This record gives sequence, C-alpha cells and structure tokens, in this order.
Amino acid sequence: MKILYGVQGTGNGHITRARAMAAEMHAAGVEVDFVFSGRPPEDYFDMAVFGNYRTFQGLSFVARNGQLDLYATCKSANFYKLYRDIRSIDTRGYDLVITDFEPIVAWAAKRQGVPCVGFGHQYAFKYDIPRYKKNFIAQWIMSNFAPAATQLGAHWHHFGHPILPPLIHAQQIKNMADPEQVLVYLPFENSEAVLDWLDGVPNYRFRLHCKDIEPGVYGNIEVFPFGREVFQKNLGECESVLCNAGFELNSEALQLGRRILAKPLKGQIEQHSNAIALDFLGIAKTSDVLNSQVIKEWLETSRVVQISYPNVARAVVAWLQSSNDISVSDLCESLWRQTPNVRGIDFKYNEASSSINVKNIKGVTA
Repeated sequence: MKILYGVQGTGNGHITRARAMAAEMHAAGVEVDFVFSGRPPEDYFDMAVFGNYRTFQGLSFVARNGQLDLYATCKSANFYKLYRDIRSIDTRGYDLVITDFEPIVAWAAKRQGVPCVGFGHQYAFKYDIPRYKKNFIAQWIMSNFAPAATQLGAHWHHFGHPILPPLIHAQQIKNMADPEQVLVYLPFENSEAVLDWLDGVPNYRFRLHCKDIEPGVYGNIEVFPFGREVFQKNLGECESVLCNAGFELNSEALQLGRRILAKPLKGQIEQHSNAIALDFLGIAKTSDVLNSQVIKEWLETSRVVQISYPNVARAVVAWLQSSNDISVSDLCESLWRQTPNVRGIDFKYNEASSSINVKNIKGVTA
C-alpha cells in the first residue's frame, strides 16, 4: 500500500499526530510519502521520522499578541502559488491520499480523482458538536479548506457521532509530575507579556517554551527553545499545563493527567470551539484573558483530570489496510469502548440513538 500524506504545518499539533501515524505505518509496512505546508522550511524541527518529506508554502494564519491578524493573514496568502503547487503534485501513483487539514494534497487528489481521507480534529466539525458559531466565514473556510471524500474527525467526546478519540503520540514519557512545576506553551502570545504574568505567581516554577526569548533562567521561570525531546521531558515532569486551546497538546495533557488552563487564540474559530468543549466536558479550565491572578487562581483551585485513550493511530492504520471492511461508525465505536467516562457522560456510541446527541446534553452550546 502506497500513501501520500499531507500535513498542515501551522503549529505543532498536526505534526505530532503525523509522528504517531508515521510510526504505525512503518510498523505495518505501509509505504508513505509526507508533504508539509503552512510554515517556512527552516522552521520545521525533529523531522527525521518523516524521511524524504517535501514542503510547500501552502496557507496559514498570522497571529500577534494572542489574536488572529486577518490583514496579515490575507497579505501573506499566495493563492497563485497555491494553485501551481496543487497542479504540480501527481497523486495518481498512490493508492490513497491522506490529508491532515493540508490543502495542497487534498485539492490535488480531488482534481485527479484519487481517493482521499481527511484525518484530524477539524473533520469532527462536519457534525453538530459544541462549537463557536459567530463567524460564518471562518466556518465556511474550515469546511472547504482541505476537502476529502472520507473524513475521520477526532475529539475529546463523540457527542453522539462517528468521531474518533484523540490520537496520542505514544512515547515513553516518564510521568514524574511535580505539583509546583508548570509547562507553558503559548506560541501565539507576546512572550514578554507571558514572562510578566508568570513572574507574578512566585510560588510556582514555570517551564516556558518559546522562540523569541533567549533560553535561560529568569527568576521562577526557565525558558526553553522549541524541541520535541525537551518538550516531552518537561511535559512529563510538570503537573500543570498552561497553553492555547489547540487540540493535540491538550489531548496529551489529558492522557498524562494534567491540570490544564487553555486560552483560545482570539479570532481562531477552532480554538474557540475547543474552549467551549473543554468547559462543557469539565476536563479543563479555559480563559479568554490571561494575567497573574487568573493563573494563580487556576493553579490553586482547579483539579487534575486524566483520560486513558486507546491507540487510535494503530487502529486507523489497520482500518486503512483492511480496505475499510468495517464502517467508520464501527471503528469509532470500538475505540470509544476502550475509553473511560468523562464527567459521567456515557461513552457508548450508537448512531441511531438520540439519547446522547449533542442537542440533548444539558448545558451544551451547539
């Protein structure tokens, strides 16, 4: 089986998910070529697992000081180059194309009539699930950004739909959480402002990962550069995680059992929707604003939540190799059966039942 796998390179969540898939595909003997887009080639790191991968400019968003910058995003978009890149990729030599919200391989497969599977968190939003509904243009863009005939969405709950549990990159992380240590990953915020917030909470020690402050110790804050290995080490040693409302890091934190405070990137519909879901499920604290008082209150009052997710990557690879002999619904149901409850909500999946449909779960914003 030969697969072309496209990965959205904005942020690190999509790449983290692809690492897990790459490992399982290699173990299963699947031949796979990776394509990445959404960031400059020099900004990728720790990419050896992907072999001789290719990169393209693609489309991405620009954020400043915790807010989506629409003007800069539109200004940086090169739709003519995107069109040329789509035409330059020949997908017809592959049995299947997979897109993790990566538009170039998705549109190339659609144009050339090659089967394409959309795999990732964004594809869960095709269903009626908790979401931010105030930006209709952003909703339309998310629905059409990277089209796929078959879509495998993932979320922290199925909400009564054929949605997968989160895909966690299973690594040997030493889970030695220190209650006074806090991992901080806020790549869309102003790093100097983040330092000020953390400095105002002196009873805790913070491990901040960013790229625009020199690594070193600043009072109760230690600054680290981006890097997968050291990040995973810090995640294993910190009991609390302060981050944006992206999907993958919050999923990893839940798997390990971490206290979470998530701030959605202002103007980014997926992160606002994630914050709504985290609040509804009661598995993390969220805030649209960060400061020392918010962080201190979170650390002193919020509980630790742990959810043991199954090996979704291995199940999906086996499903792909079986030529989809079982339905997406059956695949999802088998995985949720292996996942414990969240806040007492029944995880039993039944597509025909409305008893656990999102519309009938008290308190949800749908």
